Amino acid sequence: MSVLSDITLRRNPELTLGRKIWHLNWGLVLLICLLAAVGLAMLYSAASGAWEPWALRQAVRFGGGVVLMFAAALIDIRFWFRLAYPVYFAALGLLGLVEVMGTVGMGAQRWINLGVIQLQPSELMKVALVLALARYFHGVSYADIGRPGYLLVPLVLVGAPALLVLKQPDLGTAGMLLMIGGALFLAAGVRWWKFLLLAVAGGAAVPIAWNFLREYQKKRVLTFLDPESDPLGSGYHILQSKIALGSGGLFGKGYLQGTQSHLNFLPEKQTDFIFTMLAEEWGMVGGLALLLLFFLVFVYGFAIALRSRNQFGRLLAMGLTINLFLYVFINIAMVMGLVPVVGVPLPLISYGGTVMLATMIGFGLLLSVSIHRDLRIPRRGPRED
Repeated sequence: MSVLSDITLRRNPELTLGRKIWHLNWGLVLLICLLAAVGLAMLYSAASGAWEPWALRQAVRFGGGVVLMFAAALIDIRFWFRLAYPVYFAALGLLGLVEVMGTVGMGAQRWINLGVIQLQPSELMKVALVLALARYFHGVSYADIGRPGYLLVPLVLVGAPALLVLKQPDLGTAGMLLMIGGALFLAAGVRWWKFLLLAVAGGAAVPIAWNFLREYQKKRVLTFLDPESDPLGSGYHILQSKIALGSGGLFGKGYLQGTQSHLNFLPEKQTDFIFTMLAEEWGMVGGLALLLLFFLVFVYGFAIALRSRNQFGRLLAMGLTINLFLYVFINIAMVMGLVPVVGVPLPLISYGGTVMLATMIGFGLLLSVSIHRDLRIPRRGPRED
């Protein structure tokens, strides 16, 4: 059976637009809105009680993102199945375009200036990669997944964008692409011992890889290991973040009362270190409340994956949820000094246009899986969904 014939579906009662809206996962939508509200409140605080320059723009972007989210959610999942590879190659093309006409910011060439928005294709690639891998593994039988030859295509799907992103250079995003890919390989049924072999090989290659890192990347790693070695230079960001986190205490200093952030000791308070500002103003209680909201989103995401009756939907929902988890985990671990500073934002909380766009499209696809969970897409191999 050809790959194109996989889109021939079993007979299923078609959902009308009204029924799709009724079947929307409104609990997840509410959590998304709550997280966005927290983000707007913190961006308002970051500007010392002003809507400009961040909160108002973020509100407009979120409004546009909600429209895209509902549009993606209401579109039949079979459409996304057909479009998975074209979306992937379009995102890959944008990554290649960065090398030709990308703009440089913060020492890296990662953006394409579209006038209205500075587009960062690597953020869109995370969603596109999940789509492509979900499509590929949907069409591979459980028996074939154990054969090395069937893993060459998905390895190329992961490796090509990771290498392009690494060239920008953006080590954090390249690492996220590899982790997203690895998680979907595991979810699709690839044996764990193969990951163990890769881990051993990766560990052995660390001394070689170190020589290929740029100086600022080496400095980030060394600063992570000993931030006090350069407190006014490379260690400044993480030391100020730890001071702000500790000064918040249990209940925080109060909204708009954070001294580290409002006196500009805390760098990048509207993007990478926005969780630090939240913890300073709302304390450990506020930080845990935000983590609880994200945890509930993860629960919804994995529940949607488990309830999907087709492999494509399961892997798509699983990959999108893991992508969101990696954002949250890396950002919060970064500001706490548990991992090196790699510039990963906090979704719906940090200021940023492309991240908001990719996040809302991802939520739309997740909602689409939820709405169309009972649709079945035939797959090759001896077993079906």
